[in-house]
Amino acid sequence: MRYLPLAFDVKDCPCLIVGGGAIATRKARLLNKAGARLLVVAPEITDELARLVTTSGGQHFREVYRPEFLQQAQLVVAATADSEVNRAVSTDAQAQRLPVNVVDSPELCTFTFPAIVERGPLSIGISSGGAAPVLARQIRAQLEALLAPGIASLAELAARMRDQVKASLPEASRKDFWQWVFSGPVADKVEAGNVVDGENEFLAALQQWQGSPAPSGEVYLVGGGPGDPDLLTFRALRLMQQADVVLYDRLVSPGVLDLVRRDAERIYVGKKKEFHSVPQEGINQLLVDLAAQGKKVLRLKGGDPFIFGRGGEEIDKLAAAGIPFQVVPGITAASGCASYAGIPLTHRDHAQSVRFITGHVKQGELDLPWNELASPGQTLVFYMGLTGLQTICRQLEEHGLPADTPAALVEKGTTSEQRVVVGDLRSLPQLAVTEAVEAPALTIIGGVVSLHDKLRWYHPK
Repeated sequence: MRYLPLAFDVKDCPCLIVGGGAIATRKARLLNKAGARLLVVAPEITDELARLVTTSGGQHFREVYRPEFLQQAQLVVAATADSEVNRAVSTDAQAQRLPVNVVDSPELCTFTFPAIVERGPLSIGISSGGAAPVLARQIRAQLEALLAPGIASLAELAARMRDQVKASLPEASRKDFWQWVFSGPVADKVEAGNVVDGENEFLAALQQWQGSPAPSGEVYLVGGGPGDPDLLTFRALRLMQQADVVLYDRLVSPGVLDLVRRDAERIYVGKKKEFHSVPQEGINQLLVDLAAQGKKVLRLKGGDPFIFGRGGEEIDKLAAAGIPFQVVPGITAASGCASYAGIPLTHRDHAQSVRFITGHVKQGELDLPWNELASPGQTLVFYMGLTGLQTICRQLEEHGLPADTPAALVEKGTTSEQRVVVGDLRSLPQLAVTEAVEAPALTIIGGVVSLHDKLRWYHPK
């Protein structure tokens, strides 16, 4: 790390800008926003820069640069098109121990302007020390997307309430209280625009913390998507970073799990054929027990928790126990895997509807409405259908679907290990054996599968 990240208080501070063009104007905007008094040295300046100088209470010197101008400054920016002038400004400023920035010349700088993410009083600076400013801006864009728009209101609420919290709670309790505020119902309400409700919740909780233990924990039921971490929602990422403990299943990819808060306790509760790490009833109770201890519990599921994920059973138990919870949908396997396989689930020429079906065989049987499923003009997507694939294909044929109806298996869809095996109702069961297809694998049946070769775009390494 060459540059130490610092935050300058430049309110009412005289800041000298040498230069009057577009780049000087960009720097002036930032300094003006922070309350600096702008002193500009340049024969000509832009109209916007002139307005910024006026509103800041500063002054425009219509002259060429001379070292004497530094006597009035506490911070210096050189932003001219003349490299020799810029170098002279840097040399003179450093001789007087003034912090100086020379635009696009990091070797002449004693400080640099970071890429800034701003949410009210909250600001984040990303700096590459001038080595890769475009990369810093890209990272800023990623952070902009991750931060909820209403987080500025949350920071402003914290500023208003800081002294009251300090007066109400002992030092040992304050950190835990603020963590609860920023990750619980107060934050949810304020970030959603309900500032008054959030403030009322804040005050009620503060009173409760004064005379009793901390409020109970909460459960986040989060869909982790089909495997590619880039398919997570922003809300899922935020909650994954807040959890004290995470319960995750077999279908959560390693890349998704890596995004969970590093110091969170991790409990594997996955299921696979004929083996349940923890029975479903045990998972339900564990969620209740952990939340009752005051913990923020992340229940992380592959795909979407409400599509063959038994999420409804889990929150039913939480609701009965009076445990607060949130549900964050995820991209379900049908949508994610089909997209990455180049198979549109609906298409005007092939399918006007799509059906999601569990292909899980229970006690050797697969009892499904085969007459309805064998109807033309629809796409069938079978989850957990690898074991019962032969039965599925045979039953659909027997109930009227042509044997040459296109069908595909998408193994480990959206991940770097994705494979797509394409055949038809007649050939797919044998292809699954020949190609040694393994779970998790999704079965897609219908005319849309014929588009795979033409529309495939994802080529895993």
